[in-house]
Amino acid sequence: MVVRYAKVLLVLMIGIFSLLVGLDNIIDYGTNYAFVQHVMSMDTIFPNSTLTWRAITNPTLYHLGYALIIAGELLAGILCLFGARKLWHARTASAPAFNAAKDVAVAGLATGFALWFFGFMTVGGEWFQMWQSQTWNGQQAAFRFITCIGLVLLFLNQKDDELA
Repeated sequence: MVVRYAKVLLVLMIGIFSLLVGLDNIIDYGTNYAFVQHVMSMDTIFPNSTLTWRAITNPTLYHLGYALIIAGELLAGILCLFGARKLWHARTASAPAFNAAKDVAVAGLATGFALWFFGFMTVGGEWFQMWQSQTWNGQQAAFRFITCIGLVLLFLNQKDDELA
């Protein structure tokens, strides 16, 4: 049973983390809005870059991009919380029932992984060349989030053979 409790707890913690990040971005909107603005405008990358044609300088698109990030954070958090709740209710069920109860948690973890991997590493890091910025580079933080979420996703998806 300790493995099941660990799975519930880890999914719950990722859910709380994701919700906290999303809520912080709503409460302190301006701080990370500046981050999104600088990344999308590519104004702090290497001055000789030939990729600056990708830059976006429309504030409406900054707000839209930021809204999508916040929505992804909140969605990942909500799905993980509901997933943890579903796992909690199945904690004493048979192994097949517990394994079947992982679907919402997997959706939440996959949402968070996709947000920080695709959104920050791929779009921010490579498309907008965020890695070139000394000031506005969120790749290390994104990598920490991806690693934590990925490890929980792997652990959660180990088949549960315990009998209740």
